[in-house]
Amino acid sequence: MTRLTIFFCTTAVLCGCILAVPAVAQQQQPPEDPEDDKKIGLWLDQPVSVPLWPSRSLEFEFHERFDDGGSNLYEYFGQAGLAFRLRPWLTVTPIYRYQRYPGMPTLAYENRLQLNLTLSKPSGGLRPVLRTLIEGRFPDNRIASARLRFRPGVEYTLPLPTTWRPVLVINDEIFIVPGTNSFAAGGNFTQNRVQAGVRLPITKSISVRPYFMVQSVNLPAGWDSNDILGISLAFRIFAKGKRASN
Repeated sequence: MTRLTIFFCTTAVLCGCILAVPAVAQQQQPPEDPEDDKKIGLWLDQPVSVPLWPSRSLEFEFHERFDDGGSNLYEYFGQAGLAFRLRPWLTVTPIYRYQRYPGMPTLAYENRLQLNLTLSKPSGGLRPVLRTLIEGRFPDNRIASARLRFRPGVEYTLPLPTTWRPVLVINDEIFIVPGTNSFAAGGNFTQNRVQAGVRLPITKSISVRPYFMVQSVNLPAGWDSNDILGISLAFRIFAKGKRASN
């Protein structure tokens, strides 16, 4: 892997996101965004990291999202990307995501191109984190659109006398659609997610993070907010011959 490879990967994703900004003339009355959770939600997340070299890793994620009190599977998706740790404080990850919406008669699936830019610099047990996602959305039977997601947050390692210490994770993500939207919304500021949870290491390769989230979606009729309970089960898979480290 060279810097030229990183340049081509990130450029390809950015071009895809730019192409997702359609002309105004292509607009038609869009449906509401299917990402809007109804009533109390249950989100299940399974991120998987596979280190390849000290500064690069394969990143996979699988997600299942239920609403109506956890009884209705309304969305699930998988994604894959290659993370480049260009600096100790900067990670760049081009990503492809495939998303399904079961039960929606007008929208079966969605393809996404994403560029994840994560800034993070620890200071003692405190780690401020800023994640920026640049998305190109390509939904089934809908015009394409681009979206920006900004998620400032903080991670704090609790000073407990244990081998693997719990980590408090708090963040707030905002969603901005700068141009034409694939779905109906009440403005360019389309969504907000406030989240708090605790990451609990189980082994050097497995951790679980229960969390609570308040999701607010800007619909044409106004803001709709719902509570979500989530469980993230993270895996770190080391290649043969590599040793796990904290």
